[in-house]
Amino acid sequence: MSVHTDPTEQYNLITKGLQEVLNGQIIKDILEKEKRPVRIYLGTAPTGKPHCGYFAPMIKVAHFLKAGCEVTILLADLHAFLDNMKATLETVKFRSKYYEFIVKAILKSINVPIEKLKFVGGSEYQLSAEYTLDIFKISNVVTQNDAKRAGADVVKQVANPLLSGLIYPLMQALDEEYLGVDAQFGGVDQRKIFVLAEEQLPSIGYKKRAHLMNHMIPGLGQGGKMSASDPNSKIDIVEEPKNIRKKVNSAYCAPGDVKDNSLLSFLEFVVQPIQELLADKDGVFKFDIDRPEKYGGPISYTSIEQLKEDFQSEKLSPVDLKAGVAEKIIELLAPIKAEYDSNPEFQAAEKAGYPVDQPKGEKKVKKVKNKGSRYPGGKPEGAAAEAEVAKVAEKVEDVKLE
Repeated sequence: MSVHTDPTEQYNLITKGLQEVLNGQIIKDILEKEKRPVRIYLGTAPTGKPHCGYFAPMIKVAHFLKAGCEVTILLADLHAFLDNMKATLETVKFRSKYYEFIVKAILKSINVPIEKLKFVGGSEYQLSAEYTLDIFKISNVVTQNDAKRAGADVVKQVANPLLSGLIYPLMQALDEEYLGVDAQFGGVDQRKIFVLAEEQLPSIGYKKRAHLMNHMIPGLGQGGKMSASDPNSKIDIVEEPKNIRKKVNSAYCAPGDVKDNSLLSFLEFVVQPIQELLADKDGVFKFDIDRPEKYGGPISYTSIEQLKEDFQSEKLSPVDLKAGVAEKIIELLAPIKAEYDSNPEFQAAEKAGYPVDQPKGEKKVKKVKNKGSRYPGGKPEGAAAEAEVAKVAEKVEDVKLE
């Protein structure tokens, strides 16, 4: 993979295909005046299993590396733990390892050199005295409403939010300083947290960063993003081919509808950019559909625009589009699945991070909750919370990522 050195080319590659850029001038100044690599970080909280939507940020990581940037992937284990404490810190540690395997496997599958990537676990620095003091400082300048609004598109919204959900955006802002970056990259759903970081970091003496926002990959249903918490909206990275075909076949795909169509979005924001990366050339696109002879025979597209036109005019049916997309996803995931199948450590991280019997236990716990369980006097939950805190206190020193 050739690395660009011209500042204009570098900036164009860093911002290529993004939905929005905040404070792009910060990046331009680094490239043109300071003449050094731009330091960018992407944070991911290891909660549910990574899905096909992860290809989109990995494509941008490839662009950043090609532009000569220094890229850090933050495996936000403490953020994941703060997600209503659905999993212990020990379980989250294994999930972090699984995410690292997934990220590396995706990048290797699209020929991106992973030796230039840096992986950092949140617990490596977020439990330090300095970071804790900064949490208190930023808590002193951010209101409850500001914190709630910042996390509106990321943290689950409830009438009586937990403090952890309000601390989450503050930690994400502070991570920019502690990771020593010039810019943070994420989906456009992170925008409100990015704005909070820009507005509030200077108030505690830290510099403002640039923010890069990607398009969100729609879920397989009607509306909404592909989400790890909704099994029906996503295709896992190590999904079996028969399950991929089944999920794609049941995806929302109304005849002629090109706007609310997750399959077309996947082709536009994942498949074409990967093909452009591999060919090192813009505008490359090849999409084959093995259509039965009685319906016109096999068809091949070399333009995403032509594909959209044919679908909009109903020259191409949803059944045929689904068939082609399912096979393309299977093709993309094949090298990652092969890596998983041949790596016992990869498999062990998944098994320990996502125990098969865990969902049943979670459902039982949820059934006994009631609206008042978070208030003083909610003894059953209070006792459970105390027990969890005691366990965490014992484990905190052991959960730093290796």
